[in-house]
Amino acid sequence: LAALLGARAGTLLCEELTLRARLDLDQGRLRLAALELDSALATAVAELNSVERQDLAIRVAELEQLRSGVAEQARAALLDGELELDSEALAHALGRLEAALRARTAPGVSLR
Repeated sequence: LAALLGARAGTLLCEELTLRARLDLDQGRLRLAALELDSALATAVAELNSVERQDLAIRVAELEQLRSGVAEQARAALLDGELELDSEALAHALGRLEAALRARTAPGVSLR
């Protein structure tokens, strides 16, 4: 927070998308959550890859592995509004994305 207020660090686009996905998931709006999480993961991978830290590289690799499952959920959300989405898979991927974003702001601190 101090880095943001002191203009030493900026916010990432994926952070806003992640917050929106969290709100929609918590409110039970799975279709919106799936679409926003799909965008958040794609954006996070690109943005976090630009930060050259080994601990983040491991987290980005994990996010890349989660992308295909989330993309499948997002496609299902677009194609069939009646299809049941996997809220647990979405929650897991979102939790891992949130953990990666926390790790970005706390170098050297191991967060689960």
